[in-house]
Amino acid sequence: MLKGKQTWVFKSKPTIIASSAVGGPKEAKGAIAEDFDILYSDIWLGEDSFEKAEKKLLEDACQKAIEKSGLKESDIQFFLSGDLINQIVPSSFTARTLGVPYLGIFGACSSSMQGLALASMMVDTGFANNVLAAASSHNAAAEKQFRYPTEYGAQKPPTAQWTVTGAGAALVSNKGEGPKVTCATIGKVIDMGISDPFNLGAAMAPAAVNTIKVHFEDLNIQPEYYDLIATGDLGMVGHRIVGDLLKKENINIPEEIFTDCGLLIYKEDQQIFAGASGCASSAVVTYGHFINKMKKGQIRKMLIVATGALLSPMSYQQKESIPCIAHAVSIEM
Repeated sequence: MLKGKQTWVFKSKPTIIASSAVGGPKEAKGAIAEDFDILYSDIWLGEDSFEKAEKKLLEDACQKAIEKSGLKESDIQFFLSGDLINQIVPSSFTARTLGVPYLGIFGACSSSMQGLALASMMVDTGFANNVLAAASSHNAAAEKQFRYPTEYGAQKPPTAQWTVTGAGAALVSNKGEGPKVTCATIGKVIDMGISDPFNLGAAMAPAAVNTIKVHFEDLNIQPEYYDLIATGDLGMVGHRIVGDLLKKENINIPEEIFTDCGLLIYKEDQQIFAGASGCASSAVVTYGHFINKMKKGQIRKMLIVATGALLSPMSYQQKESIPCIAHAVSIEM
């Protein structure tokens, strides 16, 4: 059911019956390492390319979620997934492995919540009983495509972020126990003219603010409704900007419940510049760290606002600005 301008309210409250998080070597040394199901010590994952390594991360996350759910691949009607690589080939090749009807999505780093929102809508409307939603990223693959191969050793500014090597998956069902997806606010593209691919937190911040504002307006609720509100991968720079912009909109989110997934994955001494980024940033934190906290009773209601910068190497080379988007999903235990 549509409520307000941009928010879907799911009457049946689809259930996340299982979720998983997979990470690489830097994530294994990070602040939430215990919340990953699988961690690798080698960024190559035994493969001969970074893109194949990302596919393996995504396959592992999907298979782990299915295993934890007690279902079989044949019980899943649809697979929704997105990533950052050209033509989202890690997602498409993972769909080839799973053999499940597939819809590829691209929302850049907002793909995790875009997929969860669409999966929940499919289950809520009765178009599916079980839908697998996933997202992935790989640090070296993203660097090679969007910036400079890591072998170049190119200098980065403090506003840059570290793309997460990882994948997260959630199995959304019309039956079973687990956190409920109650609603989703679909964002619109916001472009404030920023063109620096090393300052994506600043570029994405206005999109996050717009979606958060619309979410509260559409549902006629206040920030205190939630125990946790987390953006996807704004990092230190973007998180501060969002705080300032929200105050200008007279939206006061208490600091103790407001965070960013990109600030939680790594430790301060890991040299990750302004924080984490990538499709896997919100995916692994939500489907690993936050879901675990929900199951322990530490979080009852949370709003995940995944942010995405919709640029490509070509758009940057043609001196285009960076259009951005944010999708918000409400999950309640």
